[in-house]
Parts: sequence; C-alpha cells; structure tokens
Amino acid sequence: MGMKGIPQGMDTKNDGPSLAVEIGPLKLKNPVLAASGTFGYGEEYAGIVPLEALGGMVTKGLSLEPRQGNPPPRLAETPAGMLNAIGLENVGLEIFLQEKLPFLRKARCPVLVNIFGSTVEEYAELAKRLSAVDGIAGLEVNISCPNVKAGGAIFAAEPKTVYKVISKIRRATSSFLMVKLSPNVAEIGEIALAAERGGADAVSLINTLIGMAVDIRTRTPLLGNITGGLSGPAIKPIGLRMVWRVSQVVHIPVVGMGGIVTAEDALEYLIAGATAVQVGSAHFTDPRAGLKIIDGIQRYLQANNFPDVASLVGSLKIKKDTGQPT
Repeated sequence: MGMKGIPQGMDTKNDGPSLAVEIGPLKLKNPVLAASGTFGYGEEYAGIVPLEALGGMVTKGLSLEPRQGNPPPRLAETPAGMLNAIGLENVGLEIFLQEKLPFLRKARCPVLVNIFGSTVEEYAELAKRLSAVDGIAGLEVNISCPNVKAGGAIFAAEPKTVYKVISKIRRATSSFLMVKLSPNVAEIGEIALAAERGGADAVSLINTLIGMAVDIRTRTPLLGNITGGLSGPAIKPIGLRMVWRVSQVVHIPVVGMGGIVTAEDALEYLIAGATAVQVGSAHFTDPRAGLKIIDGIQRYLQANNFPDVASLVGSLKIKKDTGQPT
C-alpha cells in the first residue's frame, strides 16, 4: 500500500470510476487543473506533460497592457513552501492573442484565462474582449489585486467591492466565470457569497497568503518587494478550512487549491467540499505532479468503491456534538 487508502500500481485504464466533473457549465474529464502562475501559458510544459491528460489548465495572469513585474529577487524558499513576488508580470492582451493563444487552441484540454486589472473597467474590458475569442473555455478572475480607485485596497477585501467588480464583468461577458478568492480577508464566506451574487459560475480558493523572509546575514528582505505570496504545503490547512467554509454557504461549485502536492492532498479538498482542485507550486518540483494526482484519485476511488469522483465531493463526516465551526 502507498498513501493511506490508495494502493499502488492498480490499473486505472479500464472501466474505473468516472473522474468527470462539472463546474457549473464547464465539463472536465477529471477534477485536476494546472493553476495559474505556475504553468505559464501551457507551452512551457508541453514537452513534459501531455496537456490533454489534465482536467484543464489556467493561464498565467493576464492584464490589458504588458507588465514587467517586481524587481528581483522574486522567489524565496521557506519551510514547506515558497514566497513569490513576481508582480503579475505578463505579456498583455495583444501579445497573448497573437503569440500564446494559437498554441492553447491546440492544447486539447479546457483552457481558462486568468485575468486581473487595476480598475473595474479594466476587468470588464478584458472579459469583453476575451469572450469574443475562440479556443477559451472561460475566465478565472483574480480579485487579489489593488483597486487604484479605492486607495490600493484589494478588490477581494470587501463584499461590496467584490460584488461590484464581478457584476460588471458578468454584464460584459456570458463566458464561464470563476472567481479566485484571497485568503487575506476577514470572512471568506461573505466574500464568496458576494461573488456568487455578482454572477460567478464558480469560486476558486485560496490564492497565496502574504508573507516575508529575512536574510539574517545582511538583515535585508529576501524578496525585492519585501513581502510576497506564500504557497506550498505550509498553506494547505488554511486552504482546506476556507474551502470547507465556503462550500457550506455558496450554491455554486468550489475549486480548491493551496499546498496540493499529492493525491491525498487533493482528496482532502474534494472531501471537504471542492468539486475540483488546482495544482500550483508542486509543478515547480515535479512537472508531472498533476498527472500523478489524477492517477492517485482514481486508485482511491477504486479501492474505496466510489462509483465516481462526484460521490466523494463534500463527503466530510462531522459529529453532531462538535460545537460551532472554527
């Protein structure tokens, strides 16, 4: 036996449990997507990972205009994780359409484009222009960005701001819309509900936590931006708790992420209420991590007599006398 409940070496190719999931109107062959920011535009991994084996992929974050990002150094290892302060560097919409989209159209897996902006109007314009493009399965909206018209507070910080930006995007497009939530908020459930009321088809969470690291030899920050986003196994317990919480209050599907490295990690998220998961930082250490997770999920379903992955979603057992949720 390998990890608990998952036998090793079981054949998963023939007539096994169905891995297909539906995230609102989006149909996926399996519940594992490559997360935004760690998988580039897909082409970077194409020689190593058969993209058609994934449930889907989410592109690197895209803005209307190109961005150079933050000054280096932009990455730092931490215990059980990593910090990044890339600063949302990207090629911008026009170059994306000209140079990146042709490959993505041939990827043979659903492609979601992650978008962000500094104003509500930028988000809406991006959504409008991308909705007219063939070869894209939908949008993932990163609302962890500073709102320049609100003094720099992130869009995800307040329910009313979330509702405003998502409802504006929804009016601009009929495309599948998934909203990526920040964990750096007071009450994640209220934020998720605001996204749902604004017209989101699904929510994904969690984005990175804000952290920092110090070089004690020079007494300087390890990141050029001083602070950055913490990802990796260290944040999984926080992601799990937030996914569980959100799945209790919204009526739309929840996609979980944060510290998923193994099939067991992904299974925890599914049991806690996620319909699907995204694999991020794990791809830096093992580009085939997503494929191994897909295989491990199917072996678990077979070993535990689940007919399909949907039967596992939200199957967390909680005793009635455990008191109020933490």
